[in-house]
Amino acid sequence: MTQQVAAPKPKTTGAKGQKPAQGRGAAALNRFHEESSLGESYDARMLLRLWPFVKPHAAALISSLFMLLLSSALAVSRPLLMRSAFDAFGQPNGESRLTTLGIIVAGVLLFEQLLAFPQMYLMQIAGARAMGDMRLFVFKFLHTRKLSYFDKTPVGRLVTRVTNDVDAINEMFASGALNAFGDLLRLVVIVVIMLTLNWKMSLLAFAALPIVAIGVNWTRRRIRDAFREIRLKTARMNTYLNEQISGMAVVQAYAREERSAEEFDEINTAYRAANNRSIVYDASLDAAIEMVSSVCIAAILWYAGVRSHESHVSFGTLFAFVAYIEMFFVPIRDLSARYTLLQSAMAGAERVFELLDNKDEDAAGAPEASTSEKPSSPGKKAAISAMTSPAATGSDGLNNDDGGPKKTAFELSHVDFEYKPGVPVLRDVSLAADAGEKIAIVGATGAGKSTVTAVLLRLYEIKAGVVYAFGKDIRSLPRAELRRLFAVVPQDVFLFPGTVATNIAAGDAEPDMENVVRALKRIDALDLFERRDGGLQAPVNERGSNFSAGERQLIAFARALYRDPPILILDEATANVDSDTEARLQRALDGAMRGRTALVIAHRLSTIRAADRIVVFHKGRVVEQGTHEALLEHRGVYARLYELQFSREPQSRRAG
Repeated sequence: MTQQVAAPKPKTTGAKGQKPAQGRGAAALNRFHEESSLGESYDARMLLRLWPFVKPHAAALISSLFMLLLSSALAVSRPLLMRSAFDAFGQPNGESRLTTLGIIVAGVLLFEQLLAFPQMYLMQIAGARAMGDMRLFVFKFLHTRKLSYFDKTPVGRLVTRVTNDVDAINEMFASGALNAFGDLLRLVVIVVIMLTLNWKMSLLAFAALPIVAIGVNWTRRRIRDAFREIRLKTARMNTYLNEQISGMAVVQAYAREERSAEEFDEINTAYRAANNRSIVYDASLDAAIEMVSSVCIAAILWYAGVRSHESHVSFGTLFAFVAYIEMFFVPIRDLSARYTLLQSAMAGAERVFELLDNKDEDAAGAPEASTSEKPSSPGKKAAISAMTSPAATGSDGLNNDDGGPKKTAFELSHVDFEYKPGVPVLRDVSLAADAGEKIAIVGATGAGKSTVTAVLLRLYEIKAGVVYAFGKDIRSLPRAELRRLFAVVPQDVFLFPGTVATNIAAGDAEPDMENVVRALKRIDALDLFERRDGGLQAPVNERGSNFSAGERQLIAFARALYRDPPILILDEATANVDSDTEARLQRALDGAMRGRTALVIAHRLSTIRAADRIVVFHKGRVVEQGTHEALLEHRGVYARLYELQFSREPQSRRAG
């Protein structure tokens, strides 16, 4: 059976990833790698959002803060003890009192130091574990995003979120920035003690505080913006690095090394400038506080000298006062440094939570299946068997309560789809495959062939229509359960670092070696991989770089057969293998596809002549379908495609 439609008007359609050709100038480069600026952010709100990650480790954090408060109390008591010791000179029993107070001060110092290690250790342990949990949460969160999110988000930017930005938050714990809470308490206690010792000298010392407050407030906004800029430039740099390393072969083939270096230098210069701004603000604030501290000490000494003839100020009191002034400004100076770290952490937290707030990208639909079971567990295999059994797909009505067709493996019913709004890729597509049927999809580049696969696996949500799998609307199935019905052999095979066996058993925590061997035997490739050093445990480098394209394709075929799904999808699966390997694969696949529904997407029409049915796509529509011979006789779109590929062959061979 064939179907002929009028030839569509010549119009270019935007398939996934297609962009108008344009020069890649510096402005275009910056726009792609740059991120949007964030608005106002509040540290308290960010800290509250961090609490769910910190809460499981709150015991260590609280213990650390308790030790911090105790250490601060001991530090504040030292000048008072030393005041009493100095004032003991010239008094009865002064020497023994001085000795006693000296021993007490030594004990206080020793106890302070003994508290310092466990206090910082517990603080860093709590932070490292909390940020480990956050990093894992963000990683899992990325797995729930739609593919459309990754189509428009540079990989380097996402890597920055999981690594640099989380590390910036962790630095808040590792550097002791949270010790600022102890510093604030220490400041309050110091103010009270200084007012008690001599309120006039205290007011003289505190006269400089408004200057410090103005300086801190002026710096606060600017240093936050500087750290936002650093986080932004870091993501931009990581994005560009990822792009250049991934495309190194093209860079070298087209001699773009010098141009790439110039582009990277531009990005690197912007990153350095952002860091320089933060350094200038940090150093300026630190120097200003140091200057104010020195001026206050000089003012106190001047006051004590000028007023000594009117009111006696003991040496011990003067020493304690100077010590408290230094101790007063040390926390302020530390607060400025810790505030810098806190701002860096909050800038990182902003970016992380901006990612986590992206609710529009949640993979919509039915809830996920439980991940507590292995994909190959008997319970899940039984569920698939129940769905694909004759009872489920037959004419008795079971599992067909949503109006889906019966005796079909999958169906697309009046499906419309677009990657970008207003740019349709599939237009009113209706396509059904009976259980066990072998269907081939052909068409020109951009016709929508591979998009059918994405729609079936629900990698993208359709705009209109319904997609069924064994009689059920795929939106009613958990995504994990739906995708276990399919195995896809793509044209571009992605291998993970590991071994041959772990790549074939992708999805299983531990590979079933018997099943691995069985899958390789079915494609007649066991001997090929057993000859390698290590056999099936031979290491696989990043992206399978130590394997040829044909070997990677064989691993992809074995991976599909290892999964043993009811539906097999071959997307240009033999495009990267030589003729001998293709012939061997074709013989093996004929047996592997027996009794199994298969969807074959092909440009090389010679590989799909034996398909039960060939479906021809043209600009997102199904324009013809039928057997190879029937479509050739019809002299439509398929016949023209066939003649283009085999124009140099004799007419007898073109006829099949």
